[in-house]
Amino acid sequence: MPSLFDPIQLGAIAAPNRILMAPLTRGRSTREHVPQPIMGTYYSQRASAGLIISEATGMSRQGLGWPYAPGLWTDEQTEAWKPIVAEVHAAGGRIVAQLWHMGRQVHSSVIGGQPVSSSATATAGQAHTYDGKQDFETARPLALDEIPGLLDDYALATKNALAAGFDGVQIHAANGYLIDQFLRDNANFRTDRYGGSVENRTRLLREVTERVASVAGADRTSVRLSPNGESQGVDDSNPQALFTAAAKILSEIGIGFLELREPGPEGTFGRTDVPRQSPAIREVFAGPLVVNSDYVTAEAAQAVIDSGVADAVSFGRTFLANPDLPERLRTGAALNEGNFRTWYSQGPEGYNDYPSLESVAAE
Repeated sequence: MPSLFDPIQLGAIAAPNRILMAPLTRGRSTREHVPQPIMGTYYSQRASAGLIISEATGMSRQGLGWPYAPGLWTDEQTEAWKPIVAEVHAAGGRIVAQLWHMGRQVHSSVIGGQPVSSSATATAGQAHTYDGKQDFETARPLALDEIPGLLDDYALATKNALAAGFDGVQIHAANGYLIDQFLRDNANFRTDRYGGSVENRTRLLREVTERVASVAGADRTSVRLSPNGESQGVDDSNPQALFTAAAKILSEIGIGFLELREPGPEGTFGRTDVPRQSPAIREVFAGPLVVNSDYVTAEAAQAVIDSGVADAVSFGRTFLANPDLPERLRTGAALNEGNFRTWYSQGPEGYNDYPSLESVAAE
């Protein structure tokens, strides 16, 4: 079996190791969702990852409701990403942009209109806004005649990502956001061709992926799914049937890789008793399969690769606090602890000030 430290081909992207940086929302952009120079330092510090998957990045004004998260729908945003991506490349890294439509997981005070979803539903709890947390609102169903425009938005964001220099894109179809809201039968109550059967509920995923791949190339397109259990209020009565069908579609399209966020019953950032679906998905998805959630040690990551289920592992909060994570895993060095208080704050604290082994040795 390959080692965690062996190279892997992820579609068109040659990754030098199988330690990927998972998408991590950090909130260091402007209120207009324009990336800031500080982000170049943050990402380039982590360029030793086999591949960096960027923080979730809004693909339209309608789809981005997280305060200070970056976007990719305007020329200004695209231009601001260019030096950030260039810093990653100059440090020897590779980075793809994760394209995000949050669906009903937003608030009108942030996006400037009523949230949209597969159906007229609301998420329990509260949304992050510029005025503190506010109750989620009931979304309106996305109309059939709006879907071509949604696909156009994905195509534009993909074009902008490539113009900014990204090595590819990842479609965020996980964690209870818009595409996931179409996939799951406890959030999708449509009676048209996007609702009801598994074939219909996976239709939007297929159409978005095909459209993005038509711009970026299938080998520079990836997808993130969260197939086991409830995720931010969305669930499904038969996740294995749903997500093996989704994985077959993505395999047929020929995407560069598929990433699965799969928390377990002891998860530290979300947990579920629903079994992981990765073994069944492995049987139907022909490309590289990446798994994520609560992998901290090299031993745990190597074990899932040795099992044959996964080809690589994406690390989230561990990479947040350890910019040189691959070297720490290789040498067995101690890991920095992350500071939750600074995850979504502005400024360098808890962002680009975590020490590397090299910086500690130089003191």
